[in-house]
Amino acid sequence: MSVNIDSRVVTPGSDDFVDEAWQLKEEINRQEGVLKQRYDFFTDAYRRSKVHCYVREGELIGFAAVRRDGYVLFLAVNRECRGQGIGKRLIARVADDHDTITCHARTSNENALQFYEHLGFEIKRRIDNYYEDGGDAYYLKLGSDVGITDRISEMMRR
Repeated sequence: MSVNIDSRVVTPGSDDFVDEAWQLKEEINRQEGVLKQRYDFFTDAYRRSKVHCYVREGELIGFAAVRRDGYVLFLAVNRECRGQGIGKRLIARVADDHDTITCHARTSNENALQFYEHLGFEIKRRIDNYYEDGGDAYYLKLGSDVGITDRISEMMRR
């Protein structure tokens, strides 16, 4: 039996799916020790962003919150749904709106780093003590200098 996954876009200023996104982020934090943002920081950033969502049977299974400049503030996919191309599709949707996509990822977050590397993101620099808890980050970029259009097209064919 096939299950439909719906794509939704939450426009800046909206609270649609904010509680569900917070819960998904917190679940990933408990399981993997990443995505450690405070509630107020998260909800404020979410509300200021364009958020691409994937929903299955009424449940949020993945989202990407993106600033106007193409910076991905949050990207999260339910662990049970990983490996199904949802993260790739979220990044592809961001690429539809931006020539360059950037983000930060914890240096210790191997899953995220492998994911971004697979998509063609390049590590531009390391930032020590980037996160509130003292964690270090890599600043990553996928964009005009790495052929975003070609990379996204290639990624979606995989």
